[in-house]
Amino acid sequence: MRLVVTFIRLGILNELQYRANFWVQLLRSVLGMVTAVGGLAVVFQHTDTLAGWRPAELLALVGIYFIMGGFINTVIQPSMEAFLEDIRRGTLDFVLTKPADAQLLISLRRLSLWSTFDLVLGVAVLAYALVQVGYLLSPLQILAFVLALGAGAVIVYSFWLILATFAFWFIRIENILVIFQSLYQAGRWPVGIYPDVLRFVLTFLVPVAFAVTVPAEALIGRLTGQVLATAVGLAVGIFALARWFWRLGLRHYAGASA
Repeated sequence: MRLVVTFIRLGILNELQYRANFWVQLLRSVLGMVTAVGGLAVVFQHTDTLAGWRPAELLALVGIYFIMGGFINTVIQPSMEAFLEDIRRGTLDFVLTKPADAQLLISLRRLSLWSTFDLVLGVAVLAYALVQVGYLLSPLQILAFVLALGAGAVIVYSFWLILATFAFWFIRIENILVIFQSLYQAGRWPVGIYPDVLRFVLTFLVPVAFAVTVPAEALIGRLTGQVLATAVGLAVGIFALARWFWRLGLRHYAGASA
């Protein structure tokens, strides 16, 4: 925890060097939210429900989409990009020689402070959507939501780590990460509206469903215990796989001092 706090403090200090980015990121976040909400407004001008989802329920899903996207853009993506750069330059040696777990260090070493706007906007939209839904959440719904959201965060992190670890064998991995970002945009809508093939891709190949749709279903009471157990089990399994693959990749690292 001391390391985590230290990295957060250093990330904040680093971001404060470029304060103009505050306004750029704020504009980007607001435009992204306006686009997402505007899309919902257009759809619900022509229908009352979308695949069984009411407007307030889909608005809650959009809030979760921005919360998870804020987590990715604040913590995961900046750190993984720094990790890929270190592998290319051979400077990962400086991380590996430190007296701490290398996976922890590469996962938290760079934070994008201003990307937390997505998190803040997501929480605000989610809170507004829950008010519009018009019923109180039960303790069981809250617990299911927390478990589903935590499992989704672990799944997304592990998926990114697995993709980034391929850099130990391949030179250019950034394009794969860009593809993930593009597919993640499909998470603005519940995966149930997509064709079967795309639904399979967004559930098992690129885990958008577990990152966004499953937590939203838990919050509005649509999630079954079996799906929640599957999400938690998948989170544990893919994290163990990512850890194993990371250690395998380290054995193939040839850095500046190798």
